[in-house]
Amino acid sequence: MSIAANLTELKNEVERLHVKLIAVSKTKSEEEIMEAYNAGQRVFGENQVQELADKYEHLPKDIEWHLIGHLQTNKVKYIAPFIHLIHSVDSLKLLKEIDKQASKNNRVIDCLLQIYIADEETKFGLGFDEAIELLRSDEFAELKHIRITGVMGIATNTDNEKQIKDEFYELRTFFTGLKHSFFRNQDHFKEVSMGMSSDYKEAIKQGSTMIRVGSTIFGKRGS
Repeated sequence: MSIAANLTELKNEVERLHVKLIAVSKTKSEEEIMEAYNAGQRVFGENQVQELADKYEHLPKDIEWHLIGHLQTNKVKYIAPFIHLIHSVDSLKLLKEIDKQASKNNRVIDCLLQIYIADEETKFGLGFDEAIELLRSDEFAELKHIRITGVMGIATNTDNEKQIKDEFYELRTFFTGLKHSFFRNQDHFKEVSMGMSSDYKEAIKQGSTMIRVGSTIFGKRGS
């Protein structure tokens, strides 16, 4: 099926559940992104800062760009002027740099705390205790140009459906705990970003509010 047909089918499935669809466009050409755009998609996610910055320059300005990959502090300045949401905040150091660059651009940048939920050493993210320690810190309280709007997590790459379900359940439960402890009266703390092409159906069952889907829309890499 075409990109447009894939997108329409997926949107019909998830939008009635009030789940936001982020089309993961990493490695995809501007032509492919425009096919999705012309089919009505406005939210795209990228992993690499340079690729994201290049696409921002060349593509329509009403696209809502999300940074979903690991972010190095020295790259924040390249996306600070325009990024809509950074999913992958995994340290206080990174958050402070985002705050600094947001201030330079007279913006408040929305961020998600990436929480380590997978049984894999290759994944990034804060441990549960580390996230709580960050939110309790005086340094975090001083940041005025960032806004934490939720959490993000990546499940283990496995065929074990129970393990994936449990990891998503843990993240949603942790989100609820953070909401009660730190963001009780803050309506903006509402996002649980979890679920990709292989596991988004389970993620939605476990309470995901936004899914990051690439190959289901654009086809497998290289195809």
